Amino acid sequence: MKNFKENLFLTLYAWSKIPLIGFVGPKVIEANNQRTVLKVPLNFRTKNHLGAMYFGALAVGSELSIAMLAVKLIQESGEKIDFLFKDYKANFLKRAEGDVHFICDEAQVVVDQINEAKTSEERINRTMKAYAICPKVSQTERVAEFELTLSVKRRVKKKS
Repeated sequence: MKNFKENLFLTLYAWSKIPLIGFVGPKVIEANNQRTVLKVPLNFRTKNHLGAMYFGALAVGSELSIAMLAVKLIQESGEKIDFLFKDYKANFLKRAEGDVHFICDEAQVVVDQINEAKTSEERINRTMKAYAICPKVSQTERVAEFELTLSVKRRVKKKS
């Protein structure tokens, strides 16, 4: 039931805010304050001309493995906190020739960052790592590794 709620939230958020995410069709496998795992299916929408996952779909999955938790925490906080990714580094190790799982084991960093942003007027940047596996090929071998810097800032009312 929890994954159903997580997937419903993800789908509604994606189609209402960033339709490209909805088009790619990610699904939540696991989401908690320690780890996030998302699956992006390999299909006609995400496949490149060689039958492997397209670079853009890999970027969506890696970004979302970190951003999904941030969006949920911001919404739950009731605060007006803006976020974006400041930089993006990727190392593509193998072709992803099946559904891809994007894993971020640093979810606690996102939790701490959003909690800090609730009481700060400063921009807060944290760099996190994520990686991708293709379970059809191997449960442990990475097909890509990512490093993204999430930047958050609480909106404060401007003084007149």
